[in-house]
Amino acid sequence: MAEFSRRRFLGAATVSAASLGTVLGGSRTVLAQSAHPSGLTVRGDEFLLDGKPFQILSGAFHYYRTHPDDWRDRLTRLRGMGLNTVETYIAWNFHEPHKGETDFTGWRDIAAFVRQADKAGLKVIVRPGPYICAEWDFGGLPAWLLKDKDMPLRRSDPAYERAVDGWFDDLLPQLVDLQATRGGPVIAMQVENEYGSYDDDHAHLEHLKNSMRSRGVDSLLFCSNGASQEMLEAGNLPDLLATVNFAGDPIGPFAELRKYQPEGPLFCTEFWDGWFDHWGETHHTTDPAETAGNVAKMLKAGASVNFYMAVGGTNFGWYAGANLDGDHYQPTITSYDYDAPIGEAGELTAKFHKIREVIGQYAELPDEPLPATPRRMPAQTVAPTSSADLLDCLDALSSPVHRSPGPVHMEALGQAYGLIHYRTKVPGPRGTAKLSVSGLGDRALVFLDGERVGTFDRNQPGATVDLTVDGAAGTLDLLVDPTGRINFGHGINDPKGISGKALLGDEELRDWEIRSLPLDDLNGCRFRPGAAPAGRPAFHRATMRVDTPADGFLAFPGWDKGMVWLNGFALGRYWSLGPQVTLYAPGHLWREGSNEIVALEMERAGDRIELRSEPDLG
Repeated sequence: MAEFSRRRFLGAATVSAASLGTVLGGSRTVLAQSAHPSGLTVRGDEFLLDGKPFQILSGAFHYYRTHPDDWRDRLTRLRGMGLNTVETYIAWNFHEPHKGETDFTGWRDIAAFVRQADKAGLKVIVRPGPYICAEWDFGGLPAWLLKDKDMPLRRSDPAYERAVDGWFDDLLPQLVDLQATRGGPVIAMQVENEYGSYDDDHAHLEHLKNSMRSRGVDSLLFCSNGASQEMLEAGNLPDLLATVNFAGDPIGPFAELRKYQPEGPLFCTEFWDGWFDHWGETHHTTDPAETAGNVAKMLKAGASVNFYMAVGGTNFGWYAGANLDGDHYQPTITSYDYDAPIGEAGELTAKFHKIREVIGQYAELPDEPLPATPRRMPAQTVAPTSSADLLDCLDALSSPVHRSPGPVHMEALGQAYGLIHYRTKVPGPRGTAKLSVSGLGDRALVFLDGERVGTFDRNQPGATVDLTVDGAAGTLDLLVDPTGRINFGHGINDPKGISGKALLGDEELRDWEIRSLPLDDLNGCRFRPGAAPAGRPAFHRATMRVDTPADGFLAFPGWDKGMVWLNGFALGRYWSLGPQVTLYAPGHLWREGSNEIVALEMERAGDRIELRSEPDLG
């Protein structure tokens, strides 16, 4: 989804003198169809599915943001809303975090997700990228593309397109036999994603289209973009269906689409029924009645719609993305509830019921009763009982140790996620000098001889930390805490760790010892009873007993910033900046009896961890 295009149309002036039908009326001709006569095709202003008129009533549901044991539940709820289709992005980095190691099993079994949608009575729209935005780390691109931090991305670059073709070699065989052209539920696929918000390299779009076609994709292909002529012209191919993404009143955006594409079905591929949050902002919500009213306008005009999002989800682990507002870095929170009709934990919201009521005026609703809210566990509070100082765990958490004349960004070392640690010796004795760091992604804790002496943050460029070395030499530690990679715009080349230099005054510090800390296995840490020393990053462990596992929400009152693991699974980040207060912990991650909660706190630990029965997103 494109933040800039939403800004343009959120609250934009409508075409006030005419109804949607008047603005968009007129005779149309046939657009280019899919490469196959069955499945989803185009005739004039309408879609046909296997030769019969079909209005797409779709909802976005990201399989990678919901525990796979809950896929069927959320798909059932989506169908209960009155929808006939589910749409999903495919996150390349979720399937191939390390080059050449693709995974389509378990949580990553995209074919299983599509088959479950089929069983739930839903058609499927797939948006395979390779770039997806989605407020997902690096817009879904894999971190290993940044081994060369300046690699050209999303354009006609041979190295990039070879990587994409290799990805499609692995991905598309999972999907081609599930297309509606072959009796399956997949009715359409997208080429790239909102490309008009990024570039106008039509040769690259042609390459992607041809790459998909040559690998067996014979479904209807489309391009979606923000609703402006500039974006539509830059981000589409003339022989593919153009669609638009927007929030609010549909008249203006659909009128823009008609100016660009005089014939063809009207399709809003992302109707933004909510919005996402950055750390340090207020929680975004939208009015259910107003949202439903705009849906009614689209359905009355015969337009198709995909609700973005229909099902809220979670940026588990390290996968939350980030934005740039000018030079200001804005990391996205762990929750992707999005104020969606179906909440992050499966709640059927007021927005769900308002939209369902409107859909019921234009389509037949399922006869089955709506499912109840998923069961939640009763509240309880526990205290951490042991801790492990992170700097004391370096040897257990990092292997091998890299040595380099200067700092190196983490992707160059083959590391995708986690923290990264840099250590060097500072000759002394010397009086106070100012330490500075360039190319920081995104926050660095500074230690001299084990004592915390300062912090660097990418949103405070030019900041310095005073260092004084009393003895013959001092040990300087920089522990870098990355948050999400940029997922939208021209700042997506966003390497983590340190990609520049560390200067002490005018002197470049050299001879670095670098430890990658992916933190995917914490078993090597030695936990000791009690709390870790104040001011040092540390793991804090608590035990929570559960009689009957169900959904819960973890809160960390008095804590500052960190990452949480539940029974070894990385739930995601917390941060006292808010707005998010609780982390969603699906019932499938809990065990009957004893459960281990580990929090890596970077600043100050609180004295308790709370399990709550209700979410608090601020």
